[in-house]
Amino acid sequence: MRIRTAGVHSRRPLLPRLERLLWASLVYGALLLLALFILLPVGWMLTAALKPDTAPVFTYPPEWLPTRHFEWQTFVRALTDPDEPYLRYAANTAMLVFVNIVGSVVSNSLIAYAFARLRFRGRNLLFGILVATLLLPGPVLLIPQFLIFFNLGWYGTYLPLVVPSFLGNAFFVFLLRQYMRTIPRDLDEAARIDGAGHWQIFRHVILPLTAPALTVVAVFTFLGTWNDFFGPLLYLDDPDDFTVAIALATKVSRVGTEWNLLMAANLIAVIPPLVVYFLAQRRLIGGIASVGIRG
Repeated sequence: MRIRTAGVHSRRPLLPRLERLLWASLVYGALLLLALFILLPVGWMLTAALKPDTAPVFTYPPEWLPTRHFEWQTFVRALTDPDEPYLRYAANTAMLVFVNIVGSVVSNSLIAYAFARLRFRGRNLLFGILVATLLLPGPVLLIPQFLIFFNLGWYGTYLPLVVPSFLGNAFFVFLLRQYMRTIPRDLDEAARIDGAGHWQIFRHVILPLTAPALTVVAVFTFLGTWNDFFGPLLYLDDPDDFTVAIALATKVSRVGTEWNLLMAANLIAVIPPLVVYFLAQRRLIGGIASVGIRG
């Protein structure tokens, strides 16, 4: 009897393992199918980019593979097209991205530090007013901002696209302020005992500990600047100053759009955001998940 009982008990743990394995297989299979469904437009874009100039792009049913051969030269043509200097537009966009990231990280971290770690009269009222500005829709501010920048003589320059990043963003300030409030104040007191001032505490204590939230700010700024279409369209008038988003739009607006070149250029434009996201994925998720909701 003991031998039979031991044999039965030795087989029982296998059932939960098989159930977990089956459940994991079903979950990952469903996620794989969902991912393939979401990537269908990207696959169609790749197919359209690899088609020759004479092949029809819009077909029914859609063609998921080129019927003739793969035209990989299309990607080279999209980058070296003399009518649309894509590399110049990419360099312009990269410059805007770099300046905006620096401005957003510096300005928002300083403002958030004041609201999170300093005590002064009217702090909560000012922070409430700042958060209330999130309720203002973008179109409401469009005309006043344009008039201000136009009267300053900034129309036709990059200044309207980079200066606002040095003036703070309500959402980023809120995000960083909430994160900084989770840092123990004992660190500030220990630094003050060692003779550190507010700037030293901010630079050597708070900023290193706020790196995950700062990564969130940098990534969101990168995505917003790289994909920004309306700002450059509104303030830039010289074709040499255009960004990637404007370049893609002009490819569509021209008569006789070369769809294979357009799809190749779109796929190239998607690569930098994907690379940035995968490189900053851990800090991005950790920075958002660890933000508290302390008042």
